[in-house]
Amino acid sequence: MAKLLVIVPDRISDILIKGEYQPEYYNPGGVFDEVHILTTTDDRPPLDQLQHTVGRARLTVHNYPDDLNLVGKRPAWLAGWRLRQWAEGGVEIARQIAPDMIRCHGADWNTYLASRIKARLGIPYVVSLHINPDVNPVRRHVGADLAPSQVRHNRFYDYLEGEALRNADLVMPVYKPILPYLERVGVEHVEVCYNVLNKLYLRKKSDYALHDPARIIYVGRLFEEKNPENIIRAIALMERVEFSIVGDGPIRPRLEALVADLNLADRVKFLPAVPNDKLCDLLAESDIFAVHTEYWEISKSVLEAVLTGLPVVINRRIGAPVPEFEEGDFLRLVENTVDDYLGALRQLLEDDEERAALGRRAFAHANAHWSPAITEAKFAGIYRTILAKRGAAVPGMPA
Repeated sequence: MAKLLVIVPDRISDILIKGEYQPEYYNPGGVFDEVHILTTTDDRPPLDQLQHTVGRARLTVHNYPDDLNLVGKRPAWLAGWRLRQWAEGGVEIARQIAPDMIRCHGADWNTYLASRIKARLGIPYVVSLHINPDVNPVRRHVGADLAPSQVRHNRFYDYLEGEALRNADLVMPVYKPILPYLERVGVEHVEVCYNVLNKLYLRKKSDYALHDPARIIYVGRLFEEKNPENIIRAIALMERVEFSIVGDGPIRPRLEALVADLNLADRVKFLPAVPNDKLCDLLAESDIFAVHTEYWEISKSVLEAVLTGLPVVINRRIGAPVPEFEEGDFLRLVENTVDDYLGALRQLLEDDEERAALGRRAFAHANAHWSPAITEAKFAGIYRTILAKRGAAVPGMPA
């Protein structure tokens, strides 16, 4: 019986409500027969709603909450000792579970705990990293004139993150822009592993005949860095076009007010939460995917769009380009202006052959690099290699 311990910093119930979990998200390839999920929160998610994230494996959920009272506490040089003391209870939980390996999502309290379990019990752990903290700081105070308490706060998380990542058996960034951060903090064992997307519901567009009205879709969090305002303004200058905005965030009320001011309420729909299975259908039934983002990443939503074969219109971000965007002619790159979005959208809507050709190029490129079969097989192969090194029984491999 191959046994996996997954340690996450998330409130899993919140993710379940949003419907964002993929099938076998916590057990890609169904490698493990038994999966234990430990969250460093007090959240107690319903097991029946979480079962699909581990496939057929037996599922158990544990809690071991972080202790924010330790953050920035004086004297700073005691941070390591205090964290080790905090981790002792989590180490004991792992001792009782006796997993063959540990998988962490993100570098937070969860991954520091994995580093202590490895130090005490010798259990290997791997980490998937989903952001570049140098670009999108997590749990950090940002600014030139930080108070001493804020500096201590940042140093605490610098220490926690560094210990968590440098001691991992493998760190798996989900896209290439994370690599410079890992190099800076001295992480040696690194392999880019793209997200495993919805293998059951993602489907290729069946045809490129234009709907009437045309259907343009945006998917993403509604933050300032992903503000689709210029796309909305471009839609206002077009006829017979509907725009669906899938996602939620702090700027949604402002965008709703803009839609009302532009008299677009009958053509722009806000869909704050859509289960991923349903989203896959929405993508396949759309004509164009249009998005703005300043994040240094190839996001899950863009990957889902190109794996559907949607023609994608996306901006060139301010700063260094996304490496994956430079690796083929499969996206329509524009500046983040109303005129650029308007020109690209009009051209694709008016030119049926080019719209279809861009969508087919997107599908071919995505399917060769990021298909669920490819990404899932990569994770499963990493897991099996670690299990084999430990002499554990490996499902799907001869004894």
